[in-house]
Amino acid sequence: MALRRCWRFSGLVPRLLWRSPIPPGSSIGGRSTSVPSFANTYRCYKSTGVRWFGSQLSHTDVSYEQLKQLLDGQKTVVIDVREPWELREYGFIPGSINVPLGHVITALQLDPDEFREKYDAELPQQTDNIVFICLAGVRSKTLSNKALNSKEFKQYK
Repeated sequence: MALRRCWRFSGLVPRLLWRSPIPPGSSIGGRSTSVPSFANTYRCYKSTGVRWFGSQLSHTDVSYEQLKQLLDGQKTVVIDVREPWELREYGFIPGSINVPLGHVITALQLDPDEFREKYDAELPQQTDNIVFICLAGVRSKTLSNKALNSKEFKQYK
């Protein structure tokens, strides 16, 4: 019974905070409140996808046209993180390297000869631009975020 009441209360608190009737800058009992700023942060996050208190994203989403320019101009390596059966079923970008998502961390730490033997391509250099791709963009974005925040990937930024 007590658990049911706590459960109801826990669902009520976020709704009260996000729909707070307290106007911004007001105070309760002589103390200022942070409830409106939290509510505004949540609304900003829902509309823009970026949290007010978060830092800017340091990775870049690449459009098709940008990818074509990158592949034509600079040294860019495209790593497809889909499973091999997905490549057979949905196709692939010519020149991309297929390294399934679960193998990327260990693959980028292999010796160049081992990488060439296993993936039939050259190991990306530290100066190369690396573009991760997948079918819907979820896995590649997850890997990009992990690459930018992980010690294993610092040399591949």
